[in-house]
Amino acid sequence: MVPFFYHTNLTTEAMLVLDADTSHHIAQVLRMRTDMPLHLTDGAGTLIQARLQVVSKKSCTVRVEGRTHCDRDGRAVSIAIAPVKNNSRFEWFLEKATELGVSQIIPILTDRTEKQRLRTDRLRQIAVAAMLQSQQVWLPQIEEPVVYAQLINDWKDKPLQRWIAHCQHQAKNEIARCSLSDAVGMLIGPEGDFTDHEIAQALAADFKPVQLGHTRLRTETAGVVAAAWLRLQQ
Repeated sequence: MVPFFYHTNLTTEAMLVLDADTSHHIAQVLRMRTDMPLHLTDGAGTLIQARLQVVSKKSCTVRVEGRTHCDRDGRAVSIAIAPVKNNSRFEWFLEKATELGVSQIIPILTDRTEKQRLRTDRLRQIAVAAMLQSQQVWLPQIEEPVVYAQLINDWKDKPLQRWIAHCQHQAKNEIARCSLSDAVGMLIGPEGDFTDHEIAQALAADFKPVQLGHTRLRTETAGVVAAAWLRLQQ
């Protein structure tokens, strides 16, 4: 399998110099040698087929052999999800959502969100690693945390089919039976669920309530289940 790497500045030049972190990984971790093939992506749809010319742990140089722009495949999925107290659990969700090809991940601050601050730089690093591991060329947008009411307002005027997953005992659509559009957004609540007021806010903004299964799921599990259904359902 040809190794995949992330490079933010994919110019049209025939030769590219890779950054120190990527070069160190190529030279010291993978022990790659001159003339070996590799792929590069900028996470915005560009795929470069290249071959190593100079191998150095501080600065590798590659020769570009092919360049392709790949459109996003399948449905555009945005997941707005409340951060959980355990960082590793939220990072697990982020990794799996990236592997599934989610387009956008938005941490939302609800009334019951206990984790108010996130290191979005670290989250982006995790997303990059997951993108490369799954050999994709589109990196999801990792947004800064946003207040719940603001997110509801932001999504109201977007051409987006809107869903809210919650645990309250009221009529809900089963996600497996839903007819989905080409662009969808899903709200996933915090530990303890959305409040009645927050659910009412979403319903008033034309969000449809949805059931993700017949068991109660952790926030991060619900996020992955939603991402899988929304991305893979035809």
